[in-house]
Amino acid sequence: MTLVDIISNGGLLCDGDWIETKDQDVRGKVRLIQLADIGDGEFKDKSSKYITLETAERLHCTFLEKGDILIARLPEPLGRACIFPLEGAYITAVDIAILRIKDISINPQYIMYLINSSTFRSQIKQYESGTTRKRISRKNLEKIEFSLPNLEIQNRIVARIEELFSKLDKAVDTLKTTKEQLAVYRQAVLKDAFSDFEKKDSIRNLTTVVTSGSRGWAKYYSENGALFVRIGNLTHSGIDIDFSDIQHITPPDNAEGIRTRLQPNDVLVSITADLGSIGFVSKKGEEAYINQHIALVRFQNSAQGRFMAWYLRSEYGQKDLLKNKRGGGKLGLGLDDIRDTPVPIVDDVTAKETVDKIEEQLSVCNSIEKTVDTALAQTDAMRQSILKQAFKEGSI
Repeated sequence: MTLVDIISNGGLLCDGDWIETKDQDVRGKVRLIQLADIGDGEFKDKSSKYITLETAERLHCTFLEKGDILIARLPEPLGRACIFPLEGAYITAVDIAILRIKDISINPQYIMYLINSSTFRSQIKQYESGTTRKRISRKNLEKIEFSLPNLEIQNRIVARIEELFSKLDKAVDTLKTTKEQLAVYRQAVLKDAFSDFEKKDSIRNLTTVVTSGSRGWAKYYSENGALFVRIGNLTHSGIDIDFSDIQHITPPDNAEGIRTRLQPNDVLVSITADLGSIGFVSKKGEEAYINQHIALVRFQNSAQGRFMAWYLRSEYGQKDLLKNKRGGGKLGLGLDDIRDTPVPIVDDVTAKETVDKIEEQLSVCNSIEKTVDTALAQTDAMRQSILKQAFKEGSI
């Protein structure tokens, strides 16, 4: 059996509509459902593009009905499907196939889960095309074959899938709550660590360098070479620089290159967009530089750099750092705002003891979070396992 075989009795299988930018109108009442709305078994309801009713009629658009199955013909993943849950004036983009089932002997939920199963997707892979971005045509979707049990078995399988998915969703909610609690715990650790430091001085009086990266360094981008730290490499969860997605550059051999080159114990602060993200250069490693959205703070006493980074990461430090943020729609920090930020005056022994205590407590937190992240990453595989068992073996 194929998808074409299940659209009898007034059903439908067609592509969405080709809607160009010139056809769209923010005043329109017909919403355009897009690929971003199509989740793997869920309607994500993200898009906000519209056209007028007159344009929809002129283009002979296919209007969606509640209960339609929408199939994404582009990744990711290719062929994902969901049930359309809304009522009203809706159309969909051309890269989404519309499957409408009117046959009362077929449960649309069963078909949706079937399409999302590895059994169906393995056939999609056989018919996919494209090099840089895979796709599947509707004509090729129509070639995929599957077996269809009677309605009683369909309903039983759907009920069991949803029972197992519900349990999985509850587990995911618990894991996400745990992550939220870990974030609260991290701030509590930092708040406790810095609560007794009353004597402070401005960064201006405790540093040798406060500067920001140079503009226009995109022309120095390269496949290899020095590391180029950008705002996305700093986080709000800690002070370690995230090198998982790093740009490389071949820096200029001039004063600008020397000025923005990182040294061990430098503290980095984001000064545009995601204000107040902190990074710390922990040791001498690869040659590295910063872009114009990051400030480099180099303390006179480099041994206290890590202490200062953790302070700026804390609730106290963030409050002191961001109190002078400026701008309306586009917030930012100036270098003088950073220079005027007060930080604790501390001796080296106390600084080290404070850092050691923080990192000992947070290491436990990090270990738990790693376990939680691993479990969350496994949930998609578990969903696929449930579907695979349902449609490969006929029961779960």
